[in-house]
Amino acid sequence: MRSSGRPLEQALRARAEALAGRPFVAAEQVGGGANSRVYRVFDGERRYALKLYPRDAADPRDRLGAELAALRLLRRHGAQNVPAVLGADAELRIGLFEWLEGAPVTEPGEADIAAALELLAMLHRLRDDAAAAGLPPASEACLSAGELVAQIERRRQRLEAPAAEHPALAALLAEEMAPIFAQARRQAERRYAAAGLPFAADLPAERRSLSPSDFGFHNAIRRPDGSLAFLDFEYFGWDDPVKPAADFLLHPGMTMTERQRRVFASGAAALYAADDAYKTRLQALFPLYALRWCLILLNEFLPERWARRVDAGAVADRATALAGQLAKATALLEIARASLRRFPYEDQDEKA
Repeated sequence: MRSSGRPLEQALRARAEALAGRPFVAAEQVGGGANSRVYRVFDGERRYALKLYPRDAADPRDRLGAELAALRLLRRHGAQNVPAVLGADAELRIGLFEWLEGAPVTEPGEADIAAALELLAMLHRLRDDAAAAGLPPASEACLSAGELVAQIERRRQRLEAPAAEHPALAALLAEEMAPIFAQARRQAERRYAAAGLPFAADLPAERRSLSPSDFGFHNAIRRPDGSLAFLDFEYFGWDDPVKPAADFLLHPGMTMTERQRRVFASGAAALYAADDAYKTRLQALFPLYALRWCLILLNEFLPERWARRVDAGAVADRATALAGQLAKATALLEIARASLRRFPYEDQDEKA
């Protein structure tokens, strides 16, 4: 068997071959995923995507189960822009999926924004499916504003130990981020109170939606016909629809024009228009979501997170990686600061 990158372990290969029903003649690790490892495997006639999910005692999330639930639900309702599930082994934490040929989405266009919105719309419609009722919350769901604040605080606390060894990180957290966080929290609490919304209580079920969670063009490919296919649903589940919308607008792994972000924000507002508090929550919480993304970027300073990335195939020099993450976090911090003054993607008629 040919291979590149980290070789596919014999026991995992044997089980994957059993799932496929045929032996493989080639296996190649693709990408340099931050968490899971993905192999393109070939049986002589057909290619498959073999995904190996991490085993971490400190992280009990069932990523395989979440991805299987999302893909099976979408495919059962006719979605052809996500891979089909071909088999899985929960004990070994492996999934075998249809291989979708495509290239990274480096320059998204208007049709791509529409495709992203349509996937969210389909998931929103499917919240009434019988199978949806038993699905768990999305990974790190933010079903209340209070939970979002708590996640930010927990992430900041985890960075205290590495900050003691990295002065630049310590300065960013204490001198730049802390005052913005305090202001963003106070402002969100005031806006919630003015709208009569509970800050700490979970969102009612009727206002929730199904969310891909880690959603964006970084987890999509452009197929040979120009259409998009969406991948990586291992954080899927129930959430406040504000979270996938804010994450899509803020994700540092995507390149979009300001106009494209406005088109997406407007489309998402129309999609969730039945929820009369959607816009209020989005605008009140947007600076906090920007801060949350700052802290996600700084996860590279956590030794265990870097070890997981190395296990998944990351090969970058750590010092270079840390400097790059600091720069990205600083840029997002400026977005958080600016959005305290005004939500950057409000509708034109709202500005009038």
